[in-house]
Amino acid sequence: MSNPNSSYETELHEQHEHRLRGGVLGLFDSVIMGLAGSAPAYSIAATTALLFGAVAYGGPAALLYCGFFMFGIVFAFKYLSKNESSAGAAYSWVRRGLHPIIGYLSGWSLVVSSLIFSVIATLPAGSNVLGLFSDSWANNKTLVTLFGALFFLAMVVTVAAGVTVTVRVQIIMTCTEVALLVLFALLAIFNAPHHTHFSWHWFAPSIFKGSGGFNGFVAGALLAAFYFWGWDVTANLNEETKSAKSTSGLGGVLGTVIVFALYELFTIASNLVLTPAQLTDSNNAADILSVLGQAVWRGTGGKLIVVAVVLSTIATLETQLIQLTRTLFVMGRDHTMPKIFGTVHSSRKTPMASIIFVTVVVLGLFIGSQYIGSISNILTDGYNAIGLQICFYYAAAGLAVVVLYRKHLFKSVGNALLIGLWPLLGAAFMIFVFIKVIPGLNTTTKWIGLGSIALGFVPLLYFWIVKKASYFNLPTKEDREVVLEEFEQNL
Repeated sequence: MSNPNSSYETELHEQHEHRLRGGVLGLFDSVIMGLAGSAPAYSIAATTALLFGAVAYGGPAALLYCGFFMFGIVFAFKYLSKNESSAGAAYSWVRRGLHPIIGYLSGWSLVVSSLIFSVIATLPAGSNVLGLFSDSWANNKTLVTLFGALFFLAMVVTVAAGVTVTVRVQIIMTCTEVALLVLFALLAIFNAPHHTHFSWHWFAPSIFKGSGGFNGFVAGALLAAFYFWGWDVTANLNEETKSAKSTSGLGGVLGTVIVFALYELFTIASNLVLTPAQLTDSNNAADILSVLGQAVWRGTGGKLIVVAVVLSTIATLETQLIQLTRTLFVMGRDHTMPKIFGTVHSSRKTPMASIIFVTVVVLGLFIGSQYIGSISNILTDGYNAIGLQICFYYAAAGLAVVVLYRKHLFKSVGNALLIGLWPLLGAAFMIFVFIKVIPGLNTTTKWIGLGSIALGFVPLLYFWIVKKASYFNLPTKEDREVVLEEFEQNL
């Protein structure tokens, strides 16, 4: 039990009517959600051209090294989940491990990054579906906006219907997506004409010398962070997961292993099959997989990979809605956001007020963004801005697990590696990329990425100073000791 002297902890465990539906997701469900959250087909389609532009043939190396450090953050989430099963995830954990202000900004960064992603991911949803029928339709801004908005609304309905409905839909979509990706990866590597020869040099650090050098590596790492982002939806679902203190973290680990393999396969396939001209053509920025599909399998068969992208886009819109609305739900429950966000539908047990709020904001931003600048610029600026926010809250989580459980680090080799060294390296890498990449970003990206994080101080100060939310009370020494005791029992 938590220390009864801590008002925040007491609030957390009060019995009231507004609770998510508990204990309905198993390990397989958690793995599927981790896979869907990373959105392999969508990430490959939307980011491969940008990654090639940053590091040329060094994409496999960028993903490999960023993947190594990302697993440090995956393990941080796994062990943080072992103590507290909160749908707020980093927002809740970082408060205890570091400081309530850093915890709040971690939750805020997830909220903002998910909002931005929901806007830029809605565009390919409409464009790719229309492209299955007509290229002219796919380039019609009005039609793309209309269909994108309709797809987003369909995902809103699915999420609002309840987590069990969402997961059933995700199982069908994600299994189909992965099967199609594996099929096309194998065709590209073993059966398609290659424009260049495979080289192990693609995985070597020296590859960056010929592709932008150190700055190219940093830019590639920021994009690679976006590739992997999304697996942590398993943590935002842990209040709804069976045996959450073990299941949600393991689901995140297994899901990340699978998407890592898929990313490496497709980056290699793209290097082999596509020409530099195809990979750097701005017209292919949002749908490079359709180009790869036609290079591998001409005609109607090649369009099957577009189906994988559509399914992946739909799936990741769902998981982002879950991460976003669950985080807002916990913030509302803690009274660090309007209290109405902390309520759930009486029968569906979904945070309906948060869902409605997010729907209005995303649709407004999405429709407005279609008439500002080119699609390529919107995608590039959006992904880089999200990358900054990802680095911030992942780094905070990596540091939190080391600080919170420092007394356990030297009790075993496994603890030292998985709770200490690896999360610490992951956090250090995220901080390094965050700092190093900023000078090279354009003004728009800096305003979106850094400005949106800074904007979080406005509600933070209001709910801390004016509303006096107990979330901002520093955990007591007794509370920290109880946390350590509970953690030791759950190892």
